[in-house]
Formats: sequence, structure tokens, C-alpha cells
Amino acid sequence: MLEYLRNASEKPIAKILIGILAFSFVGWGVAEWIFGGAVGDNTLVRVGGAEVSAQQFNAEKSRELAQMSREQQRDIYADAAEQARFSNNVLMNLAGQQMALNRADDLGFVVSDKRIAQEIRLFPDFQENGEFSTFMFDRVLGSSGYSEAQFADMLRGNILRSMVLGGAGAPIAVPDFVVDAAYNARYAMRDIDYATVKFSDFSVANPTDEQLEQFYNQNPQMVPEKRAVSYVLISADTTKPDEYDAGYATAIKVEDDIIAGETMADAAKKHNAKYVVLSEFERDKRPVDAVLTDKMIARIFAMDEAVESEMIELKDGFLFVRVDKIYPEHKADFENVKSALIQDWKKEEQKKQAYVRANELLVGLNNNQDLKGKKSAKVSRTDGAPIEVLVAAFRDAVGTNSIVPGADVFYVLDVKGAIAPSQDGQKKAKLKEEMQGMLQNNLIEDYNSFLKREYPIEINEKTYNRFFGM
Repeated sequence: MLEYLRNASEKPIAKILIGILAFSFVGWGVAEWIFGGAVGDNTLVRVGGAEVSAQQFNAEKSRELAQMSREQQRDIYADAAEQARFSNNVLMNLAGQQMALNRADDLGFVVSDKRIAQEIRLFPDFQENGEFSTFMFDRVLGSSGYSEAQFADMLRGNILRSMVLGGAGAPIAVPDFVVDAAYNARYAMRDIDYATVKFSDFSVANPTDEQLEQFYNQNPQMVPEKRAVSYVLISADTTKPDEYDAGYATAIKVEDDIIAGETMADAAKKHNAKYVVLSEFERDKRPVDAVLTDKMIARIFAMDEAVESEMIELKDGFLFVRVDKIYPEHKADFENVKSALIQDWKKEEQKKQAYVRANELLVGLNNNQDLKGKKSAKVSRTDGAPIEVLVAAFRDAVGTNSIVPGADVFYVLDVKGAIAPSQDGQKKAKLKEEMQGMLQNNLIEDYNSFLKREYPIEINEKTYNRFFGM
């Protein structure tokens, strides 16, 4: 029911545009605790000059949940990642809706109370025996969680948003000559000959140490940067005010001890906190540890050596991180990689010989000699030959001869001719529909970018982090 009410005054394209509006967040931060009934700034995000409050978010979230089945609700509550996704979608929709309302206000759009009354009377769910029923109106609103004023505001907002976004849904005509050109480009075929020269067709002896060392100097192997890290974690569920306050108080004491010169290990032991030492690891090969999220890894690899971080607030507590040792990226010792280099050297030599052979075939082809070992094929853009050959066959002009590099292979290619596609009315109709959709999506993306520039979204980081457990 609520889904119907929400969408009744919106065109489909308006919903699409709101759905793809992405955040461009700039945080401003606040000092007060906003969770629960605390007094203070309860703004969750600002959209241009307008605010989306925590109360609005909670109300919308509750309404969305009320429309779901028990199974869907259970899936959300049972999965932390799904909870985060759902909550972010609710917030994104609210921000997108507010963006469109801001634009409606700037354009001077107005929806009169008379228009709202007419729209309400037209809803089938509010009618009984073909006429508007106050009983049905009160009953539906009572079950939906809307007051009369809230429902009127919601309906007014839907109409205003449809005024702003509806224009993006206007059909876009694609000229027939454009469709014909795209059809010919997509479904045309090429008549080609090509020969394959594999690297593995050539035998190469093992290199001398001098050859191998010279090869290594030209192709050095780098050992990635590594870091050794330790951290102290004061466990606390920061979504619960009592645990947050207790954990924060302990974290302050730990921080004071570290500043006073105590080691992190001693400070952790003194206050019954968790202390962990992690031996050196690469950025992309981290140890299995819940603390080492992508965001935390980025932070660790931006820190200096022998420096502790400031207090870091997590969903599960308060954290202090120290980079104990940095092992910089460096060139691997030749002796340590020598055996592994032999196959690389041999492959490089095979590649050189394969290229010489491919060039000989190309020279012969350019001199009107027959292409030895050739395969003849009529290929489409997606089928009939190796993908590298297909790309080159449609990239190059008819009559072009070339060497095409592949994986461990060279192809010598002769693009002999172009084959026009047969005409298919159904395919053309589908292509025209596809092109109309692409043009419409481009228009939506451009307008979306304009709205984001005009009404930037700023997030209150403190509130956001606590609401979403960041």
C-alpha cells in the first residue's frame, strides 16, 4: 500500500534518478552525543541548505521495514552487512528526494492544498463504492504510520519531485540513419586470413649468469613495502551509551599513559585492554584480524615509523595503533631470484625469435606472397577467431596487414574484406530501443551531476558513524 502511495505521483524515470543519486559527502563533525534522546544537533546530513534529521531517517526506515515481510526483516537483522546496506539505501533515498525538493523550491514550483485534496480523493484505496471515504482514509493512514499532515507533505513532495525529474523521462528520438550506422557497425563481418606464431615453437638454451644478470638489471623484481604493527583495543559496544562512556574513559587513561612514556604493552596490561603484535606484512597480504579493515590498512600504511595513532573509535571499541617498523620497498637480491629468472629469460628470448618469424611472414604478405600456415575466416566482432585478432580485424581498415600480439603468441593478420550484415527488422528495433535508453541514461547522469553540484550533500560524521556503526 505505502509503495503505491509513494509512487502514485512519480514517473518511473524520477525514481530511477533518485535511485542513482550518489553521495558527495563532506563531514563537519559535532561534539554532542546524538544517539537516543540526547539533546543537541540531530542533523544527519545536509543537502544544499536543507537538513535531513535523524528523526526523519528513523521514521523512513521504520516505514520501509513495515512494508517488508517477516522473512525480509529477519534477513536484514541477521546480517550486519545487509543492515548497513539497507540503512544507507534509506539515507541515500532521503538525500536524493531532498535534492529534488531543493530544485523545485529554487524553480518556484508550488503544489496547492486544492491539488493535494484532489489527489487524495483519487486514490482507489481511499474510496468505497466509487466515492472517497473518510473511514478508509483514516484506516489506511492509521496502519501506515502517517498522520494526515505527514501524508499530505509526502504527497506534495512526490508531486514536486515529479515536476523536477519528470522531464528526464521524455522520449528521445534516435534518427534512423544513426540506427542504421550502429546496426552496420555491430553486425557487419570481416573476411580475414591470419597465421599464428607461438613462442613455444622456438627452442632456447639456458642463459649464462652474465646474460641472466643483464636481464635482471633490465627487469628488476621489487619486494613490496612491509610494516610491523602493534595495537591496543579497549573493547566496548559503542552503539550503547553506557558501554561507550566506560570504554572512552578507559581509552583516555591508556592514551595518557602512552603519552607519559609507558609502552603500549604496559598500558594495555595496566587497564586490562587487548594488546596485539603483528609481524611484518604487505599492504595486500594482511594477517587475518578483524581490526585490519581496508580503511585501517590505508591508515597504517600512511603512518610514520615508531609513531602511535590518536584514539580511533570503532564499533567494537577504541583503538590505538603503532607502526613498529617499516621495511621499505626494495630490489630483490639477484641470487635470491636467480633460479626463478631463468624461465622469464627464456620466454623473452622465445618472444624475440617469434617476432622475427612473424615479421618475415608480414614482409612476405606485403610482397603479395601467400601467408604460410594461414587460417581463413569470416568473423564477427565476438566470434570466429582469437579475441586479439577480432579487435584488430575491426579496428584496421580493409586491406591492412599487421602483426597482432597475443598471450604467448603473435598473429599475422590480413584484413581482406568487409561483409555487410543482412537486414533484420527485429534486431534494428531492439537496437533503437537500446540507443534510446543509452541517451536517456546519459541525460539522467548529466542532470544528476548538476543536482549534486548545486546541492552538495554534507554528512555529520559523528552522527553518521554512530548511527551506522562506523
